Amino acid sequence: MRDGLMKTLAAKGKWNRRFLAALLLLCAAGNARSQTSTLNSYTRYIEQYHNIAIEQMLKWKVPASITLAQGLLESAAGQSSLAIQGNNHFGIKCHGWGGATVYRDDDRANECFRAYPSAYDSYEDHSRFLATGQRYKSLFSLRITDYKGWAKGLKAAGYATNPRYAQSLIDIIERYQLNKYDKERSYDKFLVDRARDGSVNGQPLHPIYIYNKNYYLYARRGDTFRSIADEVGISYRKLARYNERNKKDALEEGEIIWLKKKRSKGPKELKGQVHTIMAGESMYTIAQRYGIRLKSLYKLNRLTPDFTITVGYPLRLR
Repeated sequence: MRDGLMKTLAAKGKWNRRFLAALLLLCAAGNARSQTSTLNSYTRYIEQYHNIAIEQMLKWKVPASITLAQGLLESAAGQSSLAIQGNNHFGIKCHGWGGATVYRDDDRANECFRAYPSAYDSYEDHSRFLATGQRYKSLFSLRITDYKGWAKGLKAAGYATNPRYAQSLIDIIERYQLNKYDKERSYDKFLVDRARDGSVNGQPLHPIYIYNKNYYLYARRGDTFRSIADEVGISYRKLARYNERNKKDALEEGEIIWLKKKRSKGPKELKGQVHTIMAGESMYTIAQRYGIRLKSLYKLNRLTPDFTITVGYPLRLR
C-alpha cells in the first residue's frame, strides 16, 4: 500500500524524487526499529525463562520449545496486561480455578483469567494444565522433539481459537531456534529457584539474564549494591567487586550489574568483531556491556588506562 501511494503521488508530480527517497528510507528505518525492538524483547524473554521451560519439560514432559513459544505468543514476550498484572503468561482462563483472578476482554467481554504470585507459578500451572487435561492427553504420545506435532495438536485440541495458532508457534520456534532446548537434560537451578521465590519483601524480583557465561540484571531506580545483593544472595562487597566499583557507589537506573566475576574476553560469537566507540560511552560502560573486566579490555586492545576515548575508535572484544 505504501509503495502504491508513493507511485501515485510521484505520477501526479506532487513530490520530487529526493523527498520520496528520504520518506521511503524513513519508513524503512521505522520498520527496522520496530523489528529490532520485537527481537530484543523476545530474546530477553527467552534468556529469562528458558531454564524454567527446561525444568518443566523434565518434570511434566511438555517440550520446552512449545512452552517458550506459547509464553512468547500468549504474553507478548511478558508485556501483556495479563502477564504484568496477573503473572499469567499462557492466557489460561479460570475454568475450575480456585485461586486469584483477573478479568480481560477476550472471545467475550470481561472474561475470567487465572492470576499467579509469580511467573514461575504460571509456568507450573501451564504444564499441569496440559498434563492433566483430558483433551491434551494424546499430545503426550508424541516425541518430546516433535514441536510441529505438539503445535498442531494444541490447536486441534482447542487451546486457542486463532486459525493460525499452530503455525505461529512453529514460526516462533524456528525463528529463535527454541527446539534446541528440547534436547537439554539439565537446567540452571539457581535461576529456577530464584524465579520460584517470586519476590523479596513484597517487591518483584529483577529479571536475570545470561551472557558471556555470566548472569546480569538491570538496576532499578533506588537500587544499591546492598539491596541487589540481599535479593540474589551475594555479599554486597563481592557484588561491587565483580562490577569493579566501590560498594557505596550510587547505581543508575538501567545500568548492567553482573552477578559473577566478569571474564577476560567476550563470547566466542564475537571473534573477529569490534565495538566502535559511540558518543557517551566509556571504557567502563563498554566493559560492562560485554561482561569483560576493564583491565582485560585495555589489554585486549593494547591500551593503557590513560587512553583518551575517541568516538569511532574500534575496540577488540575477544
